[in-house]
Amino acid sequence: MISRLVVLATLLSLAAPAVAADPAPRLAVSANKRFLVTADGTPFFWLGDTAWELFHRATREEAVRYLDARAKQGYTVIQAVAIAEFDGDTVPNAYGHLPFADRDPAKLLTTDGPANDYWDHVDFVVKAANERGLVVAFLPTWGRYWHERKQDGPALFTAAKADAYGEWVGKRYADAAIVWVLGGDRDVATDGQKAIIRAMAAGLKRGDAGKHLKTFHPSGGNGSARWFPADEWLDFNMRQNGHQAEFTGRYDQTRVDYDRTPVKPVIDAEPIYEGHPVAFDAKKFGHSTAADVRRPLYWDLFGGACGHTYGHHSIWAMWKPGVAEVNAPLVPWTVAVEEPGGRQMVHGRRLIESRPILTRIPADDVIVTDRIATSVPGAGTRRFVATRDADGTYAMVYAPVGRAFSVNMGVVKGPKVTASWFDPRTGTATKLGEFANTDPREFLSPDPGELLDWVLVLDDAAKNYPPPGETPASQKR
Repeated sequence: MISRLVVLATLLSLAAPAVAADPAPRLAVSANKRFLVTADGTPFFWLGDTAWELFHRATREEAVRYLDARAKQGYTVIQAVAIAEFDGDTVPNAYGHLPFADRDPAKLLTTDGPANDYWDHVDFVVKAANERGLVVAFLPTWGRYWHERKQDGPALFTAAKADAYGEWVGKRYADAAIVWVLGGDRDVATDGQKAIIRAMAAGLKRGDAGKHLKTFHPSGGNGSARWFPADEWLDFNMRQNGHQAEFTGRYDQTRVDYDRTPVKPVIDAEPIYEGHPVAFDAKKFGHSTAADVRRPLYWDLFGGACGHTYGHHSIWAMWKPGVAEVNAPLVPWTVAVEEPGGRQMVHGRRLIESRPILTRIPADDVIVTDRIATSVPGAGTRRFVATRDADGTYAMVYAPVGRAFSVNMGVVKGPKVTASWFDPRTGTATKLGEFANTDPREFLSPDPGELLDWVLVLDDAAKNYPPPGETPASQKR
């Protein structure tokens, strides 16, 4: 008894947040079906990170170190997988535990006590995340385990096992602050696979009494709506626009899902990762940088996304020397958690939060198409995009390069418009002044001729909005 009490006390001490935070909220879909909100209707900005192997590879100390860093950096969601990609059915976690016996989802391994089995460790990480204000986007399994597996036989899940496992997991985490994410980086290739996903969704709902939102993480270049366009269990559409650095054919697809019916929120839960081989071909394209991950942040948000997920090639795998690797991670995860692109994501969050959120819409009509359209709004890595308030109180234009462009000022109401430049690298804003609301007006970002991105913010001067990016939360930093 004494030893168990000592273990429990140690776990509680370790789990305590380094900085006080409000507990993570329960989420819902907004009344207009475009955004996520908390239980009291407050807009919730999904700023996620892909820590897919967090439950599987990280120790408790490592998990806490990681979660403390992301909470401090302004993230709101951590995406992690229960049955992880790197042989989570046969390779034990950091404490030597497996999730189930005989590679059978019907044989879940649990032992009495606070730290005696695989699920105790998952419990610890989920609780630690929630206490730091972080919602867990919880994948019950990676896709390889319900998809036919080429190397080692048939899929582990049948529809019946998916239903039962979903109910068990749903019940266990019914009171946690989570979002269920089915799928796991695979196409739905057959009717049988679709039945497995639907069965797991049904089991989750039965287990948690429908308390949590559900979505589906697809394969690269796809969205959940490809296979489940009207399923009622799918509360919002999730995309994996993937590890490309170009707008056309990838990040423009967020707007395609935004325009779908039935109307649902949309989010890109896996864009290009920082430090990743671009297009999986490092010899041809090299490795991605902070600029490569910033562009999708604004492309997605201004295309209608309700938030955004960041990823780093070393963090998704919780890679460190001595651990199996894939596609040559550049630095250990302990270094990657402080990389510049990851720290700059919060600036996009603060920018959106500094203006009315629930009336925000994609609005490329703000941008005046140039005589040569491939210049403005442009293409590839140089694509300009815009968003605005449906009520006409503000508009924003993302300029990925220092090139002159014109805007239709009339989308903002009021006789005077306040213009500012917002720096995506630092989160600071510089006021340009007030202008008569006459069309069109040309702007040139502060770094003409350079591959440096800026956001032009236009406000109805009468609203007296704070400087772009300035929110009560940002003032606490």
